[in-house]
Amino acid sequence: MRNPTTTTNTQRAARNNAGRSSPHPAEAHQPAARVESEDAVLYLQRVLGAKAEAQAQHEADVLAEAEDILRKRWQRLGTLTDPAASAAWLRMHCAGMVAETFGVILLDNRHRILRVRELFNGTIDGASVPPREVVRAVLEANAAAVVLYHNHPSGNPEPSSADVAITQTLKQALNLIGCLVLDHLIAGETVTSLSQRGLC
Repeated sequence: MRNPTTTTNTQRAARNNAGRSSPHPAEAHQPAARVESEDAVLYLQRVLGAKAEAQAQHEADVLAEAEDILRKRWQRLGTLTDPAASAAWLRMHCAGMVAETFGVILLDNRHRILRVRELFNGTIDGASVPPREVVRAVLEANAAAVVLYHNHPSGNPEPSSADVAITQTLKQALNLIGCLVLDHLIAGETVTSLSQRGLC
């Protein structure tokens, strides 16, 4: 025998729902508020920007680690007797630079490496190199010889007339204080030695 109270409650619920229609399946899955197109664009820009930034940081970390390995291998040699090792280090050292940077490898009288110093940063296609600052760096390190270097962000390692001119100017200035300029290296996709070209 059925409980009369239960029957009455069931019938009342059926009557209350009689006028209601079931939601369409497509409507049931609609979000409460649609994302506006501008919001979607901003969202995508944020996501893609974050990914690009993370990728750039990852690449910078890899380059820094590779440069560190090459630098340690190069400095273990103690001298500049292996031009290939110096060129490999310089290419990696300058790989991530977007502006021209001028530096100097300071050596003692046995051509042992004292230190490496970056002295000047420039624009995408040039750096100003005041000779007095190079002379000061040499005197501070008490260096007997130097190897000059700079990068060409374009990737083209061919020396310009300005590169040759500053090399000769620095040779003359450093010769006055008893310091030899052994070479001037230009890093691009490859490394060019001005000494090997007879320009240093």
